[in-house]
Amino acid sequence: MGKTDKKVCKTSIGGQAVLEGVMMRGRTGMATAVRDPDGVIRLEAERLAPEKHKITKLPIIRGAVNFFKSMYTGVKILSRSAEVYGEDDSEPSKFEKWLAKTFKTDIMNVVMAVGVILGLAFSIGLFIVVPNILGDLFVRFVYDNTIVRNILEGVLRVAIFIIYILLTSLLKDIRRTYMYHGAEHKTITCYEKGLPLTVENVRGCRRVHDRCGTTFMFFVMTVSILVFTLVEILIAVLFPEFPKAGVYRVVRLLIKIAFLPLVAGLSYELLKALAKTDSPLVFIFKLPGLALQKITTKEPDDGMIEVAIAAFNKALLMDENPDEPTCTFVCPEKIKNTLKKARESLASANVDETDADWIICRVSGLKRSEIRSTEKKFTSKQIDEVNELISQRISGRPLWYIFGNVDFYGLELDVDERVLIPRPETEEVVSEALKYIDKDKRVLDLCTGSGAIAAVIKSKTGAEVVASDVSKDALSVAVHNFEKLGLEVYVAESDMFKNIDGKFDVIVSNPPYIRKGDIEKLDGEVKDHEPEIALDGGDDGLDFYRIINSEAHLFLNEGGKIIMEIGFDQAADISEIFSERYIVTVIKDIEGNDRIVRAELK
Repeated sequence: MGKTDKKVCKTSIGGQAVLEGVMMRGRTGMATAVRDPDGVIRLEAERLAPEKHKITKLPIIRGAVNFFKSMYTGVKILSRSAEVYGEDDSEPSKFEKWLAKTFKTDIMNVVMAVGVILGLAFSIGLFIVVPNILGDLFVRFVYDNTIVRNILEGVLRVAIFIIYILLTSLLKDIRRTYMYHGAEHKTITCYEKGLPLTVENVRGCRRVHDRCGTTFMFFVMTVSILVFTLVEILIAVLFPEFPKAGVYRVVRLLIKIAFLPLVAGLSYELLKALAKTDSPLVFIFKLPGLALQKITTKEPDDGMIEVAIAAFNKALLMDENPDEPTCTFVCPEKIKNTLKKARESLASANVDETDADWIICRVSGLKRSEIRSTEKKFTSKQIDEVNELISQRISGRPLWYIFGNVDFYGLELDVDERVLIPRPETEEVVSEALKYIDKDKRVLDLCTGSGAIAAVIKSKTGAEVVASDVSKDALSVAVHNFEKLGLEVYVAESDMFKNIDGKFDVIVSNPPYIRKGDIEKLDGEVKDHEPEIALDGGDDGLDFYRIINSEAHLFLNEGGKIIMEIGFDQAADISEIFSERYIVTVIKDIEGNDRIVRAELK
């Protein structure tokens, strides 16, 4: 790419390496990408508040403002990236909580402010106080000269800085952060070259950059030599009688700290000015900072480059489109906190919030009695799974279709939209049927659906069981369940009794019994997801009971019984239908509703 292309693709986006990730900051937004322990790239993006005061945009002042803002942002995103990686589970201190309450601000703002203060204190101590003490010793025992002293202190600052970054680079986590720093630089350079942001293209770019914070820090240390020297000369001219011992050393140190914002502002302007040109005439001024970047950046692997590209692309989109949405990290958190959020989401969507309990149990593997008291945490991947299940539930999809299986009478049965979800009321039908079945009996499960009734009867009694249904889809689910449970159940594709052979001691059935006109009045999760063929019982809901009454006696052995599930308001009508040929008994369910009809041949 030529120079023209490079200028066209210049960008104000800059970045910072964080724990297992990269932050990219544009004109209007900031995006941070972090790879979590499961290998998933997590993204967080926020809009930046516009500058309210014009004075903060003035040269030098803007540099000082940006210096302190970048420190605050740096602490914040480092903390956030640690949360994604599951390494920041610390509770705010009592002092931090007191500050938040006293000043009526968010606890996170207090934590960030405390972090910035501690960071500043450490930096001032290491790069200002220590060189200042050594400078005092030099003046007292070697040579008393203001200019030489400040040059010496500046050299000491640079030396301490180099030693500091060399020592930290020996730490595995810091070395990886330096690798992400390299990925950040390479990505920005690739974009500025006008190349598509691919891993291959980014890998081929250099890992040093003119606008790097390392170069800025070098400028701070060198500019401080000039500024501090001029300040001391000015003090000597204005206050020639000011003593140069005792309190003077303290005053001198405090003056240096007070002038740090000016040093930062001047260094910022120098960095911006030099970054605008590639002229060989200014390269000598860039060279020390670029050389230092060889230490603070390392060659990244392809996965790190992918993270940097994700952060850059998001920051770029936010600059280009004011409607580009923000997003928040999915971070590991305590299971009980995820449960609370899940219940709130379901409740706000008018979905039974207790379904969240089953979702949390499914993902965590814990019992329902354990999920509120456990101190265990979900990984980000598990929270993704919870959120996906909650989203499906809010859409109206029944919980057991979402899970893909349901517990029925102690058996785990697979279910989907091809079959009706077996319900607790049907378990009561099975309990009634089991009273009359042993291994010597022959049983027909009419309208078997998922095979729930047939599976329980076969597993509990060992009887010969035939499961029939008119729906090929339903039978494929039933066959799957029988094979999964290792049960030998005979299967018949039959429209009621048409393809049924032989006689049976017991016929059990949960036939469709919803009135056709009532189907549209059912809850959305039933009428929109469960198969209508398993619901529609005709105009009055009794069509299948009439068929059973007219034909079942032909397939019953002497003393045979029919046990059927019914609608709560259908007992009288069904009793009348069966009264001519059968002795009819109506049995209530656990809720006190008419739910089961037992019909015995007279």
